[in-house]
Amino acid sequence: MKKPSLILFDLDGTLVDSVPDLAYCIDGMMVQLGRPAWGEARVREWVGNGVERLVKRALIGQLEGEPDNQEYQRALPLFMDLYTEHNGKRSQLYPGVKSGLDQLRQRGFNLACVTNKADQFTRPLLKALGIYDYFSLITSGDTLPKKKPDPMPLTHTAQHFQLSPDESLMIGDSSNDVKAARAAGFGIICVPYGYNHGEDINLSKPDAVIQSIAQLDALLV
Repeated sequence: MKKPSLILFDLDGTLVDSVPDLAYCIDGMMVQLGRPAWGEARVREWVGNGVERLVKRALIGQLEGEPDNQEYQRALPLFMDLYTEHNGKRSQLYPGVKSGLDQLRQRGFNLACVTNKADQFTRPLLKALGIYDYFSLITSGDTLPKKKPDPMPLTHTAQHFQLSPDESLMIGDSSNDVKAARAAGFGIICVPYGYNHGEDINLSKPDAVIQSIAQLDALLV
């Protein structure tokens, strides 16, 4: 691929497996509500569109639909309190992330993180896992009025570095990342192991699929 000047990384499902923390907090929320816990495998199916949507999915037990609003208003603060306390305690970097980021930094790429996760959770998680300092800019889900799949977070980040879309590359794990990159005019490379609700990321037709962030450096010649 053409060598970019700016590389943007999604967070959950791309750099970090955050499901262990999210599942622990969802199950704790459900227990406080007097309802059965779901377990990590089930919660894993629901991650990828922000914690508000995750809480709603846990309340109704499926991807689509809306819970009772009164129950949701009771549940969300319970989850937020739990996640504030436990964010980063069980999450792990995917294999190859640290070495891949090291390689890219050594080559002088501008690196940024663009995630739909709220900023109050994004920065502590990056710090807890030791990768916060790799990124010159962090654009979280509540930094701007819109979040992925809208292109705004991507175009905002490129503008910050005074770079054009054709100088910029997005790395993600989901159809949301592909849609945002295409709308912004960015290149898009995906990993196959993240949170895409069970759908093969190849169906979204990114420019390339790599098995590990450690493979990215060799692709950018």
